[in-house]
Amino acid sequence: MLLVVTGVGSLIHIYAIGYMSHEGGYYRFFAYLNLFMFFMLVLALAANYILLFVGWEGVGLCSYLLIGFYFLKKSATNAGMKAFIVNRIGDAGFTLAMFLIVINFSSLDFDKVLPAAAAKPEAALTAIGLLLLLGAAGKSAQFPLYVWLPDAMEGPTPVSALIHAATMVTAGVYLIARSSAIYSHAPMAMEFVAWVGLLTATFAATIGLAQNDIKKVFAYSTVSQLGYMFLGLGVGAFSAGIFHLMTHAFFKALLFLGAGSVIHALEGEQDMRNMGGLWNKIPRTFATILCAAVAIAGVPPFSGFFSKDAILLAAHQHAPWMYWVGVLTAGMTAFYVFRAVFLTFFGTYRGHHHPHESPAVMTVPLMALALLSLGGGYFINVPKWLEPMFPLAEHEDFSLMAISVAAGLIGIGLAYVMYVLRPGMADSVSSGLGVAYKLVYNKYFVDEIYDAAVVRPTVVGSRELLWKVVDVAGIDGMVNGVASLARSIGGGLKLIQSGNIRSYATWVVCGSILLIVTIGFMAVAR
Repeated sequence: MLLVVTGVGSLIHIYAIGYMSHEGGYYRFFAYLNLFMFFMLVLALAANYILLFVGWEGVGLCSYLLIGFYFLKKSATNAGMKAFIVNRIGDAGFTLAMFLIVINFSSLDFDKVLPAAAAKPEAALTAIGLLLLLGAAGKSAQFPLYVWLPDAMEGPTPVSALIHAATMVTAGVYLIARSSAIYSHAPMAMEFVAWVGLLTATFAATIGLAQNDIKKVFAYSTVSQLGYMFLGLGVGAFSAGIFHLMTHAFFKALLFLGAGSVIHALEGEQDMRNMGGLWNKIPRTFATILCAAVAIAGVPPFSGFFSKDAILLAAHQHAPWMYWVGVLTAGMTAFYVFRAVFLTFFGTYRGHHHPHESPAVMTVPLMALALLSLGGGYFINVPKWLEPMFPLAEHEDFSLMAISVAAGLIGIGLAYVMYVLRPGMADSVSSGLGVAYKLVYNKYFVDEIYDAAVVRPTVVGSRELLWKVVDVAGIDGMVNGVASLARSIGGGLKLIQSGNIRSYATWVVCGSILLIVTIGFMAVAR
């Protein structure tokens, strides 16, 4: 985890020097980016859950600051707030999980909690596992808490690459893998992890098929690939999940940085419908993005092939139907990534700007990531490194591997036919699908549903009930009522203070008579 954070992070920092050179807030940007690196390293190096939580909250804060970096844009500040608020839901789950860990283990240290997990009741471990999953789902953008990640693309592209592709969003995967001893003895919680991962992977992949913003395509791809990692963890292939975390950091950081290079070349254009024919205008960017595309599509022998197939093989051993859904998702992944490649780099140029290749400070990190995307899965054998902790898979089924590779190649071929050989075919297919295409294009209207079911009722309830009734009429009413009562009593008593000496003398005489009479009555009564 440290090597991924610092290695990929260093390359993205170098890239950002060129990308942000003409942007305002240059120093603020790097201050936030380095603060993020600090908290991410705290998260990875923590020896207990409480310190991990400090890093966890810290990266969430930096994510908010960097998503809303262009704070004069309303959409950017809204996206930052959305990320922060959605993550609070997950963080509440993480906090409750820590309370349960303290109650059951009397400690939050990994070296005390994890070895003792086998002796604890399964119900307690399941509750802890499900609450940790809630925390991980918030940070790693799993269904139903994934909605913040696509909007997070409002931040600068190096932020999208570092935080929302390579490192921070994989913190949830790291948390579950780190807590493997708890999940291994809570089969129901592990099953939930697998189901959430598979649902997210497939759901997000379908949305990615119809997006036109190049960064949004890769954002939904990130959500989908994170789902793959959760699937691996849920079926017990913890090392495969971490392996995919690493290879994904390589090729997804490259896709985002490559997209940033395209956007830089086109002076801010992100809509792929206004691109095309760029392969000979920005050749270095094209070559590196192609390396990332074949890696994520699972084409052998590139990095994505090794990690994705390790997850799919483990899924087949757990439940064959999960493997087949995973294969379908792999085909969709290959299709939408190569759709983006073909729309951006092939055909005729449909834009209005004059494309230019990015400077070396941006393209050299792309080349380094391209090498890692091509060979990282073969030369960096993560499952072998993690063998003392997670046993290696017992066998490899080459027929199952061939099926998943074929699904990827079919996806690539279909994208080539629809967007290169017969460019008009995509429009006819989308119009033929009608309501189904509209549903996917509009992201299943999930944001609108959340807005109607959660956001607006909360805002209206806060303003009309909590503010007007509870706060203004209730709390303010009581406070103001006490003040009014005090004012009324004071207003009556102030009439006694007339400033007339004869009046004061009369009151003294009356008071003396009243006192004497009272004492007399008391004496008689006694």
